[in-house]
Amino acid sequence: MSRLDTLHDGLRRSTAALAGLAINALLPPRCLACGCVVERPGALCSDCWEGVDFIAPPLCAACGYPFAFEMEAEALCPDCIREQPAYDRARAVMTYNDASKRLLLGFKHGDRTDGAPAYATWLARAGAPLIAEADLILPVPLHWLRLFRRRYNQSALLAQALARHSGLPVATGLLRRRRNTPPQGHLPRSARRQNVAGAFAVAPDARAQLEGRRLLLIDDVLTTGATAEACAKLLKRQGAAAVDVLVLARVLRS
Repeated sequence: MSRLDTLHDGLRRSTAALAGLAINALLPPRCLACGCVVERPGALCSDCWEGVDFIAPPLCAACGYPFAFEMEAEALCPDCIREQPAYDRARAVMTYNDASKRLLLGFKHGDRTDGAPAYATWLARAGAPLIAEADLILPVPLHWLRLFRRRYNQSALLAQALARHSGLPVATGLLRRRRNTPPQGHLPRSARRQNVAGAFAVAPDARAQLEGRRLLLIDDVLTTGATAEACAKLLKRQGAAAVDVLVLARVLRS
């Protein structure tokens, strides 16, 4: 690089830094959960950070449910011993509690889409083994009517941000939701499975892109796993070698 190129590069960096300072002065970064002013974009304030329960090993080797005490690396939780999930592995960044609920609701319904890059960093940390083996990232789709009302699919934003972070390709159109299922928030496990049965489909040319590939399915919350199971079954019928699931938060069983 010549001295002139070095000078131009330095000027570009200085201009970008000054622009960033000006933007932060006019529009200071806000905590992703409570909205108070924080030091940098995509951060949580100290109070909200303390409320988030990040998930770490030991975990169920299949569904990623956190164990309360040390277990062998391949140990399974009682639910996975009774019935192996249709997906291969699931991992989550944090547990679903009051603090993470506020975070997720702001992202999902409150237009706090600026959090996607930070969430991708969290997902990359929590799902590092899954990402290392994945061939393709897929978001859980929204039905077009719900997408029209919400204006964005939070799972697609997470998938795209994770793709930029990890370098993996992402496909947002291969998996589709063909039925506008009712919200599952208050449904029991059996009703959730019935609710999403047959709700998903794949694009007509999807099999060629799915055949023999290890897929990483991205969603915001894992509750009973009914949605992840329905997607995994469909994707495997279409030739996927394996389907792993990575989410921001998971509900812990009482």
